[in-house]
Amino acid sequence: MVSTRQAAGEIVVPPTVAGGVPTGSSSNLQQIGAQQAIADGDVARARAQAALARTAFARADRLVQEEAGSVRARDEAAAAAATAEASLNVALAQRRLLGPPVSALASQSQLWVRVSVFSTDLAAVHESAAVTVRSLGGGGVAREARRVQAVPSANVTAGTVDLFYALSNRGGVFQVGERVAVDLPLDGRTSGLSVPSAAILRDIYGGEWVYQKTATNIFVRKRVEVRSEAGGRALLARGLTPGAAIVTDGAAELFGTEFGAAH
Repeated sequence: MVSTRQAAGEIVVPPTVAGGVPTGSSSNLQQIGAQQAIADGDVARARAQAALARTAFARADRLVQEEAGSVRARDEAAAAAATAEASLNVALAQRRLLGPPVSALASQSQLWVRVSVFSTDLAAVHESAAVTVRSLGGGGVAREARRVQAVPSANVTAGTVDLFYALSNRGGVFQVGERVAVDLPLDGRTSGLSVPSAAILRDIYGGEWVYQKTATNIFVRKRVEVRSEAGGRALLARGLTPGAAIVTDGAAELFGTEFGAAH
């Protein structure tokens, strides 16, 4: 199977244009909202100035055609109209960089996931492969997400690099700032013994175990090391030999029986 590595992710709002910065829990929404209000005002003012400049140019051009105005005045009006259009384009670009309105952040149909990966592990991640994004806790939602390009982002102190993936938010199951688990596929394939994920037991220290049947009604707990999990199967790095009979249904009950407490 394809090896995977689990990483922590955060749900963020994608920018509206290339080069924009995603909006996440670390963003100052009050500051962004104030900047958006200022940018909206700049756009409205630039639109009005551009409309006025276009009207002035049209009037000057009509006067020249009727031989009632000067060519110089028409050229100056044309330059003023071009300047107003350039100012409007700058204002629109600045507004787009600030992303969707703060009031609409919770209603985005598509969201991004920011995944922090250690620099030493970056080369092993399959860049073009889709990842699985899962809500934390039992019974959470799992959805596929695909890699997208974003402004380079990293944390020098932690030694991590941020990767971004886009996923559908139909039904509004994910919230901005929510922490999720992300299964990152690694390059290449790995072969080995696999067991059903239901057979794996984990103790409070993170140790991984299975119960192996050694004789009739005799079950021995054996330590294993899980390399990766996918599709309800766990690929083992070590711990079992081929042909071993292990418990799948009822492993938790055996664990409770062994230690004298319900599990």
